[in-house]
Amino acid sequence: MDKTMKIIELLQENSRLTEKQIVVALELTEEEVRNTIKELEDKKIILKYSSLINWEKTNCEIVTALIDVKVAPQQDLGFNAIAQRICQFEEVKSVSLISGTYDLSVEVEGKTMKEIALFVAEKLAPIKGVLSTTTHFILIRYKKDGVLFEENQDDKRLVITP
Repeated sequence: MDKTMKIIELLQENSRLTEKQIVVALELTEEEVRNTIKELEDKKIILKYSSLINWEKTNCEIVTALIDVKVAPQQDLGFNAIAQRICQFEEVKSVSLISGTYDLSVEVEGKTMKEIALFVAEKLAPIKGVLSTTTHFILIRYKKDGVLFEENQDDKRLVITP
């Protein structure tokens, strides 16, 4: 694996790593690390540095929903034009083209379930080309980006034996 991929993997795992920590971990020079990171940022390979927050442990009330969207692709544009339009809404956190029954998966956040329902009814569903939506509210998040939210979650399911 080349140095660029090693730097990407380290920063994906922990975006708070300093250049000096990366230098030590990969036995590179500070200049190599600094230049590689700058190049990755300039090429839009590294888009953002962020933290994974367990919102359940804060006083902030956030409701997250995953919305499956079936769309009629536009001639010469496919799904891109509708996906780009959906991306413009502040409530939308991610949009992905998916395989299967639906075409797009949209992750949205709001303060209440009603707020998200109104977003779907008033903003998302009326978009020309959107044929149908199915909304799934996230009730409990157990794991995201490879991180368990509660380390010692006991499995409370009954053991089934033959």
